[in-house]
Amino acid sequence: MKDKLLNRITLNPEICQGRPTIRNTRYTVDLILDLLSAGMTTEEILDDYPALEKEDINACLAFASKLSKVKTIHRIVA
Repeated sequence: MKDKLLNRITLNPEICQGRPTIRNTRYTVDLILDLLSAGMTTEEILDDYPALEKEDINACLAFASKLSKVKTIHRIVA
């Protein structure tokens, strides 16, 4: 199920400078995560962005969950 959701997240250098987006649209994963963290509900987001589906929101959460499981993070000091 999770892999099917993650298929909704696309990385395309031609769209939004290669940032992760939903189904090759200009809706970025970080936009949806920002809306959720600001307190919007899934229903409110879907009302504001009718091109999105509930599975798209769930895909963003699954993508964020997968990223949070990175084993190490290297800090680059400028």
